[in-house]
Amino acid sequence: MSELLSNEIEDYIHIHCSEVSSVLQRLERKTYTDVLMPRMLSGKVQGTFLSIISRMMQPKRILEIGTFTGYSALCLAEGLSNDGLLVTIDINEEREDIIQEAIQEAGLKKKIQTFTGNALHLIPQIDEIFDIVFIDADKINYCNYFDLVIDKVRTGGIILADNVLWSGKVISEKRDKDTEALKEFNKKVQEDSRVDNVILSIRDGITLIYKK
Repeated sequence: MSELLSNEIEDYIHIHCSEVSSVLQRLERKTYTDVLMPRMLSGKVQGTFLSIISRMMQPKRILEIGTFTGYSALCLAEGLSNDGLLVTIDINEEREDIIQEAIQEAGLKKKIQTFTGNALHLIPQIDEIFDIVFIDADKINYCNYFDLVIDKVRTGGIILADNVLWSGKVISEKRDKDTEALKEFNKKVQEDSRVDNVILSIRDGITLIYKK
């Protein structure tokens, strides 16, 4: 994010990052031409990070809270085991056609299951233990999402939470609701004895949370 790093450093990072698939490149272009607030897309650098983490862990089950146009889901799915499944939830049904087209093009129809609705209501209904959870939805509910998923993550599994630096506003005097919610989330994770955690300054900040 330009608020955290200079444009020159952002460009340097982008250049020194592995190329993503043609499917992801097309999805990014379509998102920027057809969708409001396209900056919500994970993009090449963050997507590559998610892909590498997933490939390292070879998860059987992944939960994603916040699908947007499906870019991060496709990246995370790259590391799924042969019998693996990624479950992704988004409250907005308007982007469903874009998501399904990308999943189909990537050949991941059998590995990605999409749900549309309120994640606070849907997560308790999912009877799975997850290797990876990725939280990238409304910031107000980050603490609630963490509470809902922590017991659904296996020991040695991880939770990834996006936008935890919030363009640097987490260290400012800003008092808007999203900033306060993210400050509360960061504090909550830091004080939870069940996990080890680190904030990585990738794009808008990603917290990597390891369940002990």
